[in-house]
Amino acid sequence: MKVVLQRSKEASVKVAGEFVGHIDQGLVLLVGVTHEDGEEEAAYLAEKIVHLRIFEDEEGKMNRSLLDTGGDILSVSQFTLYGDCRKGRRPNFMAAAKGEQAEKVYDRFNELLREKGVRVATGQFGAMMDVSLVNDGPVTLILESK
Repeated sequence: MKVVLQRSKEASVKVAGEFVGHIDQGLVLLVGVTHEDGEEEAAYLAEKIVHLRIFEDEEGKMNRSLLDTGGDILSVSQFTLYGDCRKGRRPNFMAAAKGEQAEKVYDRFNELLREKGVRVATGQFGAMMDVSLVNDGPVTLILESK
């Protein structure tokens, strides 16, 4: 799995002009799934993300986690994270998991985040989405499972 994580002041996602997910302060996660991903990878990244110390403490140092701040997550499926652009001019998406497998892993990943006490809003799997956010910092990180 691969996740692009962005610390945000607020974020939302629309499908066909309708809001399907919104958060205030927290994290926006763009989530990609590859063929070998399953429970272990989803659990590893869920644990890593909720405990990642990327929010500022009283002294302005990145020393607080999402759990410490009580922030929310907007999780958006993003198969294009596994686009390979090394050859030619059109990305190759062969490394991205097929829809059925990817959706299962993505849904489980979101469940694991919720089990850790985080409110998780989502986009709509497989849909064309408009994602808006106010990146806080900006802080953007790329995380990958083992």
